[in-house]
Order: sequence, then C-alpha cells, then structure tokens
Amino acid sequence: MKNKNSLLISTLTASLFLSQSLMAETTKNDNNSSSIVGSKDIAYVPYIFSTDSTGFAGGVGVIKQGFLQPHTTALATLFYGTEQDIITNNKSDTANFSGGFAAIFDYMIPGSDRVLFSIMGLKSYFPKAHYYIYDRSNDSDENDYVETSGDSDFVYATLKYVLPMGDGLNNPEGHYILNKGFVVGRENYGGGKPFITGRTSLGISSFYEHNTFENYLPGSPHSSNGLKDWNTNGLRFFVEHDNTDYDLNPSRGYQFKLQYSKDFGWGDSEQTWDFLEFKYNHYIDLPTFSFTQQNVLAMSFWTGYSFSWEKNNLSVDDHRPPPWEGARLGGMFRMRAYDTNRFSDKAAIYGTAEYRAILDWNPFRKNEYIPVAIDWLQLVGFVEAGRVNDTYNGDLFQDMKFDAGVSLRAMAAQVPVRIDVAYGDEGVNFWVMVFQPFDF
Repeated sequence: MKNKNSLLISTLTASLFLSQSLMAETTKNDNNSSSIVGSKDIAYVPYIFSTDSTGFAGGVGVIKQGFLQPHTTALATLFYGTEQDIITNNKSDTANFSGGFAAIFDYMIPGSDRVLFSIMGLKSYFPKAHYYIYDRSNDSDENDYVETSGDSDFVYATLKYVLPMGDGLNNPEGHYILNKGFVVGRENYGGGKPFITGRTSLGISSFYEHNTFENYLPGSPHSSNGLKDWNTNGLRFFVEHDNTDYDLNPSRGYQFKLQYSKDFGWGDSEQTWDFLEFKYNHYIDLPTFSFTQQNVLAMSFWTGYSFSWEKNNLSVDDHRPPPWEGARLGGMFRMRAYDTNRFSDKAAIYGTAEYRAILDWNPFRKNEYIPVAIDWLQLVGFVEAGRVNDTYNGDLFQDMKFDAGVSLRAMAAQVPVRIDVAYGDEGVNFWVMVFQPFDF
C-alpha cells in the first residue's frame, strides 16, 4: 500500500468560493440577523491552486452579481499553469495547463416567477489528466490508468421549475436569513411531509462534453490504446425535493433527487448511453456539548444503473457512459480516499455517515487580518462504503470498498468550505473544496 497526497482546488470551485467571498455584503435588519442582499458591481478575483493533473497554476476571475437581474450572478475566468514534463506516445514533451470558464447562474426567465436558467462552459487543456477507461471495475488495479495530455471541455445548460407548493410557493429562489452563519426563522422547518412542505423542483439539463487523449498509441505507458477522443452530449431530466431547514448546512430534515441522463447519439457523440440515479440525504439534530454550538448526524445514500451498457471484447464497451459519467466512485464527493472516478461500471451503490460538530471556539471570527468573514468552524468525522458492479444485484453489497476520514470546515462568507483527509486501502487523499460533500 502506498500513501498519496493530492491537493485539489478546481478552477470552478476556487472561482465560485472567491466570488462569494468578495461579493457578499451584509446588512442588518431589525432582529439583528444578516442576509446577502447587495454586492459590488464587479469583482476581479486572483487565485492559485495545484493538482496532479494541472501542476501549479493560477488565474483571475471576473464576477458580476446582479447581471441582467438582481439575483443573477455571472462569472468568467482565465487560468494558466507552469510547464509540466509529459510523455506522449513514447516521446518526451512539455505542456501547460490552460483554459477558461464562464457561467450565468439563476436567471429568472422573463414572464415567469419560478423558472430559473443556468449555463456554464469550460474550455481547458490538461497536461496530465488521469482516466480509468479500461481497468476500472471493483477489483481493478489502481495503477492501470490512462495518463494523457488533452482537451477537457463542457457546456451545461439547465432549466428548473420550482413548483408552487410548500416552501417553493413564496420562496422559489431559496433565500435565507443568516446570523453568524446559522439560519434564523427556520426553527419549524425541516423534515415535514414530502411535496407538501419543502421545496420541489422539476428540471431539464442539456450537456456537451469533449475530451481528447493525446497519448493514444498502443504500447505507450498509460496510453489510451488508440482512443483519441470521447465526445458525449444529451439531456438530463430530474425531480428534486429539499425538505431541510437550510440547504447549504442542514441540521435536520432530508433531501432527495431522481435523475435520468441520456446521450441520444446526436452529432459527434461517441455512442449512445443512459443512466438512472437516485440520491437521498438525511440529517438528525443531536444534543450539543459544552464546547459545541451544533451537532448533526448527516447521512447520504446514492445508487445508479446504466441500462444501455453492453459488455463486449472490444476496447470500449458498447453504449457505456464515459469515465466521468454514470455509475462511478472516487473523488471529492463519493469515496474520498480514492482517485477521481477510480471505479465505474453498469451499477453502483454508495453510503456515508458524517458526525458534524460546530465548535464554540473560533479564533478567526474577529481577526482583522482575514478579509473574509469566518462565522464558525466545524469538525467532522466520516465513514464511506461503496461498490460498482456489472449487474444490479446483491453482489453490490459484497467486497465493498471502505474508507474513513476527518474534515475541518468553515462557514466563510456564508459558504461552507472544507478540507477533507480520507484513508482507504489505496492510500490517503487530501481535498480542498467548497460546500458540504453530499453533492446535490
């Protein structure tokens, strides 16, 4: 067993976090609570990060809150990395991480008060991207990955309709009032009857993803064995329900989401595929200790299955999702001790439990040298279990992968930020990310 330490602050993640940090302005109302109600016209955000795939890199983002509408945010960023030594088709070379990202979030469609539109796009070049394309099953070898330079691009566009029921009736945009990082006025919310209370949304999302593999010659170390690119596009259809007291850091209640994704084979798509997934999160408010402000038991269950995937003896199975889609485990959200998208197959199952304790102690609350408001610190212990399989049956509960870890989190500029360290049988991984890990 070898230890691995990887620091990942994705370009999108860093940009979004810093945009929240710089844009948020807090005003007080009569009950001494606070909410994000205003912003600077425009903010310029420098940032740096380092990953195994990019090397040391940095960039600058431009963020505009109130773009076209008062509650719409626009973001654009460019980034560039230091020169990396690479091997491409048995030849030594150098390459630099580079690219750009742009997005518009939560634009209310004119003429509607509950249809939200979001769009984001990434154009990037990675010098050392890792893909588990061929050996990626539950019993696969961690060293059998494809390491290649190449493009990684995507465009996602989403329309979401918030149903006029429960919390969505009068608050379709999901605005909350916070006081020192805790939601106020929501004491009687969280855990009510599904669809009668809580916020329910129906949505459709289009996607286009383009990845190239420059290290493709068979016989080259970690090559893609002749596969030069993988393009996919299609639609996702989803229904989601949030019945918590506060979606960014819930203390009670539950959330669930059912989503179906389909590549119809349009345009330059590599092949058709589909994937059905379901996720359920549950939160239990626990008694506090003398040194804590809030204790929560947070649990999450996720499962999915690709009906279209057909096994064959060719290099790539017919009608399977690409390695970054479908039934996959590993990375900053599910099975954090393993590399990103380390395991993938037709079916997957995953469960986790976290004990989250917000401390009374917070040395950063009134620190004048920190430009971002740090409302609280949270200590977390977590365990995870999961498995992928070529059939959706009882084998998913046999020979499962396990890991455990600890996390330090903070509410910074009204956004949760986390540093996770996870240990499993393939070593240790270290992640830096925004938002709680139960991606929703």
